[in-house]
Amino acid sequence: MTIHIYQAQLLHYLTEENLAARAKHTHVETADLTNDSLTNAERPSITVVDKNVTLLPVVAGVKVYPEYIANGALVVDDATGRVVDYGSCASMMSQYGNASRQEGQAPVQIHDCQDQLIMPGFIDTHVHYPQIDMIAAFGEQLLDWLNNYTFVTEANFGDTKIADDTAKFFLNQLLANGTTSALVFSTSHPQSVESFFNESCRLNTRMITGNVLMDQNAPEHLCVPTEQGIRDTQNIIDKWHERGRQHVAITPRFAITSTPKQLQMTGELYRSYDSVYLQTHLAENLDEIAFVRELYPNHKGYLDVYHDMGLLGRYTTLAHGIHLSTSEYEVLRDTGTQIAHCPTSNLFLGSGLFDLSKTLSYTGVSIATDVGAGTSLSMLTTLSEAYKVQQLQSNPLSAHQGLYQITLGNAQSLLLDDKIGNFMPNKEADFVVIDMGGTDLMERRMTQTKSLDEQLFVLMMLGDDRVIEETIIAGVSRYKKAVAG
Repeated sequence: MTIHIYQAQLLHYLTEENLAARAKHTHVETADLTNDSLTNAERPSITVVDKNVTLLPVVAGVKVYPEYIANGALVVDDATGRVVDYGSCASMMSQYGNASRQEGQAPVQIHDCQDQLIMPGFIDTHVHYPQIDMIAAFGEQLLDWLNNYTFVTEANFGDTKIADDTAKFFLNQLLANGTTSALVFSTSHPQSVESFFNESCRLNTRMITGNVLMDQNAPEHLCVPTEQGIRDTQNIIDKWHERGRQHVAITPRFAITSTPKQLQMTGELYRSYDSVYLQTHLAENLDEIAFVRELYPNHKGYLDVYHDMGLLGRYTTLAHGIHLSTSEYEVLRDTGTQIAHCPTSNLFLGSGLFDLSKTLSYTGVSIATDVGAGTSLSMLTTLSEAYKVQQLQSNPLSAHQGLYQITLGNAQSLLLDDKIGNFMPNKEADFVVIDMGGTDLMERRMTQTKSLDEQLFVLMMLGDDRVIEETIIAGVSRYKKAVAG
């Protein structure tokens, strides 16, 4: 057991409940960070919470604020994998540094990251790990893209070696991009899930996945008979759900590739558990919506199919949700069902423009990469594209809103905010060390910024895997950027 003290700039997001808990044993100052042009050395080392920043919450009625500490320190226990404390560097060193240690206490290791920014690990709420090998496939919209590229690639995942190799590569790529947790699609092969969870267990990452359920309108070798697919899911739940840091999601691909019987059985299975997730797709593409109407003519619309089959609820995440009616938004609100916004995918496939603020006014929204239609595993790159999608609708996305969403906000959407998402003591120590000048262009641009908000916006617009210096999982370093030269 070793206590690790990471000296760095700290940024994360707190609820009012978090703030109240912190105020009991630390000094918290509220301030306007937007006009701060001081150097790190000149900035106060006390905790600064900016209540002037207005964030749209993922959980209705829960106010969220950024907390920034210019000269901060994060204290982590690598034996428990949890955050011990955080605050000003001076305070943390006084309480936990070697000079304060008594004989027989755990050793302390100091990590000097004072020129870097530490944030909670990024969380991706919709991504297909088997599709990493067909990312950037040219020229199709959704349905043709699935038939011509996706199903061809996914057919290989009954092969253990391919599944193992791809899961390892994919998870290492997540870490290289600062992503520490994800809600992931596997394939219809149970082996694809086994390979993924085996590697995630080895890395000790908190991950969610499940076998894809399809029994129609897909290649025969990818379709699994209705009852067998459900049995496969049941077996995976029995073996993997809440085993260590792993969770299972029941995963019908979408209404088009499932018969009514499969969707009904999926709903029955979902309702039999309190904490098993469900993930699928919704209203991504106009042709997709029209096809669902043909298949389910007696339903009021796409979402009504899922609602009627019992697939909606607080543990359900529906990817996309671009083309929705007011009544569908109201159903999302009334059931607590979450939407995952996938900007790079929506742009790549020409699916449409997602209205973030409108959807957040009804229900929780997370932000996700959706690789392989998505074109990057970087959540920062994804935020850059999310900004452009909102800008086209005259609703610009602030850096604080974006960074909140890919950390605490996505954790809230997945009901994991009691475990991950910020630096509150006793949460799991998943975090990322960021070089704000990680490219020559960013380094030059940062010299022209006059406030933290400006710096964070540059990070959001220009940052990618090149700014990720290190990714820590449960207190253990799992990725370090290679030193050039």
